[in-house]
Amino acid sequence: MPELALTTIQPVAVQPREEILVARLKAGDIQALEAVMRQYNRRLYRLAWSVLRDPVEAEDVVQETYVRAFTRIGGFVGPRGFGAWLARIALNEARGRLRRGARQSNAGLDEPATEAAMLFLNGGQGPLTPERLAASSELRAALESAIADLPDEFRSVFVLRAVEELSVAETAELLDIPPATVKTRLHRARALLQRRLQQQARQLLPELLSFAGARCDRIVAGVLARLAAGPGRATPADPDTGKE
Repeated sequence: MPELALTTIQPVAVQPREEILVARLKAGDIQALEAVMRQYNRRLYRLAWSVLRDPVEAEDVVQETYVRAFTRIGGFVGPRGFGAWLARIALNEARGRLRRGARQSNAGLDEPATEAAMLFLNGGQGPLTPERLAASSELRAALESAIADLPDEFRSVFVLRAVEELSVAETAELLDIPPATVKTRLHRARALLQRRLQQQARQLLPELLSFAGARCDRIVAGVLARLAAGPGRATPADPDTGKE
């Protein structure tokens, strides 16, 4: 019986998603445009906001980034790194607007972004429970304001590392700074934010579990209504004895 010739099966190369999207864009596939925007919208918006601190300007930057990228897609040499290419376009556009005097505000990060940042500041020690997120709306607003007030070079690093969860290497490449600088700026940004939020938390503690306003009014109205009903009105059973 003749011996069977053993052949080596070559692994089939799996084309990364970025490469597929780029190929479709270069072929003029309109549906690929929407796919790209939905995939990169959040990252580009957060990156633009980290520079401009204004949600309207940040949205404009995202739109301008896509227009420039889609009209110049032939200049993308790839095949990988498309997301980083988009991010660099957005970063340059945002910095240009900042130099031209674009307005800035303290609004703009979405809820998942601020929760991710709070978890990062907490050292990643488990999920943020409802108890730990007491007065979360106030803390979220305080965190957004604190991030916006960071020095520019710290803010961009913090948003990319803590909010977008890019690696040190990815952040360094995007911002064109050494990895050691990324680590240093992130450490300083985190320290500044923790100090700021600790001060804010001390101010918020007296307001926790507040019983003023509508809640207080509701109790007062309920008690007055029961008293006004007179002694003939049935009273609830005693929780201990079960008797009225």
